[in-house]
Amino acid sequence: MQKKDIFNIIAVLLTVTIIYGFVYTSSNHATVSINPLKTTISNNEITKIHNVNATELKNQEKSKKILNFPSPKKGCLSCHDGIEPIRQHESKMMQEIYEKGSEIGDPNGCVVCHKGNASEEKNKDIAHQDFIRFPGSIWVYDQTCGQCHEDHTYNLHRNLMQTEAGKIQGALWGWGATLEGSKVIYGNYDIDDPDGPESRFGTEIYKTYMHNLAKKYPDNFPEKLIQLPEADISTIKEHPEQGVLTYLRSECLRCHVGVRGKQRRGDYRGMGCASCHIPYSDEGLYEGDDKNISKTEKGHLLVHSIQSSRKTKVTVNGKTYSGIPSETCSTCHNRGKRIGVSYLGMMESPYGTTWNDDGSDQHKLHGKRYSYIKDDAHHNPNNSNGNPKGGLVCQDCHTTISVHGNGNIGGTTLGEVEIECADCHGIPEKFPWELPIGYQDEFDIQHDAKPRGLTMELLEVQKKFSTIYQPEDGYLLSARGNPLGNVVKKNSDVIVHSATGIDLKVPVLKKLNIDNSWQHPEKAKTAMVNIGAHIENMECYTCHSTWAPQCYGCHIKVDYSQGKQSQDWLKTGNMHFQNGETSETQINAPMQLLQGKASESRSYTRWEDPVLGINGEGRVTPIIPGCQQITTVIGPDGKPIIVNKVWRTPAGIENGGEEGQRGIDMTPAQPHTVTAKARECTSCHTNPKTLGYGINDGKYMNGYEKDRYSDLRDAEGNPLSKNSRPQFSSIPDLPMDLSQVVTRDGKQLQTVGHHWPGSSPLTQEQRERMERVGVCIACHQDIPDGNIAMSMITTAGDKLGMVPHSDAEHSALLNSDINWAAWTRILIPILIFLGLGFWFLKRRMKK
Repeated sequence: MQKKDIFNIIAVLLTVTIIYGFVYTSSNHATVSINPLKTTISNNEITKIHNVNATELKNQEKSKKILNFPSPKKGCLSCHDGIEPIRQHESKMMQEIYEKGSEIGDPNGCVVCHKGNASEEKNKDIAHQDFIRFPGSIWVYDQTCGQCHEDHTYNLHRNLMQTEAGKIQGALWGWGATLEGSKVIYGNYDIDDPDGPESRFGTEIYKTYMHNLAKKYPDNFPEKLIQLPEADISTIKEHPEQGVLTYLRSECLRCHVGVRGKQRRGDYRGMGCASCHIPYSDEGLYEGDDKNISKTEKGHLLVHSIQSSRKTKVTVNGKTYSGIPSETCSTCHNRGKRIGVSYLGMMESPYGTTWNDDGSDQHKLHGKRYSYIKDDAHHNPNNSNGNPKGGLVCQDCHTTISVHGNGNIGGTTLGEVEIECADCHGIPEKFPWELPIGYQDEFDIQHDAKPRGLTMELLEVQKKFSTIYQPEDGYLLSARGNPLGNVVKKNSDVIVHSATGIDLKVPVLKKLNIDNSWQHPEKAKTAMVNIGAHIENMECYTCHSTWAPQCYGCHIKVDYSQGKQSQDWLKTGNMHFQNGETSETQINAPMQLLQGKASESRSYTRWEDPVLGINGEGRVTPIIPGCQQITTVIGPDGKPIIVNKVWRTPAGIENGGEEGQRGIDMTPAQPHTVTAKARECTSCHTNPKTLGYGINDGKYMNGYEKDRYSDLRDAEGNPLSKNSRPQFSSIPDLPMDLSQVVTRDGKQLQTVGHHWPGSSPLTQEQRERMERVGVCIACHQDIPDGNIAMSMITTAGDKLGMVPHSDAEHSALLNSDINWAAWTRILIPILIFLGLGFWFLKRRMKK
């Protein structure tokens, strides 16, 4: 062998060794150094995680030859031939149902969930004995869903979607009907938490996090709830604030999962688990192949199939989809903060336009008509550059724990939601895995500053029920420390596996910053890099929510005259039968009524330029009306007890002094109206409405404290006719525009949030710093260190205390700079000209 060949062999071996060492080291580094939940994990353990679905995959292969039920046209299918399987035949869940059904005499498994008598094929009454028509009902969980999902059923009873505790507290606050401030006391039903304060699901980091949060804010994490009482009509004159009880029980509380709610276009849904997991169309019509289910009677499911995660396929009209469509969430989330319809780009409108093809008014949806504004960037299927067409559904961000509940009683949505924008997007200086637990979720609690890292480990509940994706470099973690099972790191990319079946690359801010690949570089770098306070003190959606639904003035009338009655949604849920149905669905059951009838309207609506305030986490956020209750109560004798009353909180709350603060409320919210291109700087920094001073500085719509007439009047404005009636009856305690939350001298005019002590209007200092009328980017694209001169002058200004803190100081500085610039531009050419002239003259004299 020649010396040259020997050198070549040695070189190859060295190269292979170096590459292997690099790959091995990189692999271990990615797993060990950034994994706070588990420092090492063997290949066997990884295999074990991903073998969770091995049985299901085998069943899929095995069942590819079986396209029907085990016993077609037998048992229940002798009548319901053609009905859709509740899950795909080959799925693990369906195979377990078939196995369990066979053990109890029904190979098709129908009786596992629906009960009844599958052996009877002739007599419907016998076949349907003990039949459960709605097995998703929360009232029969022990016989149906709870057979396999006991933890979920326990959790859901204590979840906000069943208790509506936060909504109740907010309404009581707005009617002056509670002396307990933000303390959550009431729910839809009596409920406690017998298994104690520890969460049923979650990592140890998450459980500790929630324990600390509940310890600091016990009012928002109650140990039990008492059912909201009815109004006592005998004392309604002495205590008209009881009208809120009638309002809640007859209107607001219909959206909990213990009932099916309003049966009207857009609101058709199941109850319990079926509220989310069974598809209903807006029209409430069945479109499957079971000939014994009416296709013209409203109120039926779309098809007899469960919708869930990516592995769960639903086929309707030849189209197959997966995941829970966001429109399902909107069947309930269309009132209050309205985040469901807002995410779809819609806002309610008083108008009937646009006309339908036949010239009729726009169809009502959720009892209202809508205008299209702009759907959320995450929802818009055409809004993701470099990604496949398609948007995200709600469950792609919102975790199973925050949706189903963690087993403890929740008091507010902000207390239950565990995700933040930075969990996936990071910030310009840090990748998501470099951020600490609790980032953007601070709640005035000191959190460990070390990086949260990644994890290769999923929760047991995720392993058991979720669609499992390859972890790549690791699963990302939520702000509270739980693995986001559908979000993974792959090299420097973040991949979201949507339940719809598409995989999307997330715009990661640090990567955009390093590559300078911003869509709008000048604005993005100015807002997020040069002005670091934006990222540290604000929610991302503060700038990126370019619109929000603003329904100003919730005018509520509760009328007890002439024996008026309404459906009582709590009595309805309480009156449930052995088959899980309530009085709203049980045939021949009497409707559950209460005395009084509530109706509601509004002052005006807006969508543009949301007002800003502080949320419970301590960050600047959009605030929207939620809700500004202006109340009227008519007594049983037909006489008004109160008219257009604005209630006040107990003394001392939210800077209200001895008389309390006006209980009309502007609520901190994540509007779910994100756009890739953020709000313009001027929409906040030059807009008095955004700062909380009201539309056009509160100059308009502030004359409602006295009656106003439109009839013939004298020079002093007095009506001439004896029959004149006010066109606008007074609202005695409303001296301001409803969009105004604070005066320029700092006097708070209404409450901002009613759950968390940290929520408030923008502070005086924040408002003064923000209100800088001018071209922001022109200067701040180079401040503080765009060049040497700018860096030097910024540093000097900081040291000497010359940085402007108010609009006046800022304006003075700009004026000074402009004058300096003007004189410099004039004088320098003159000096150059004189200098050249002097030099030329001197040179000539020398000659």
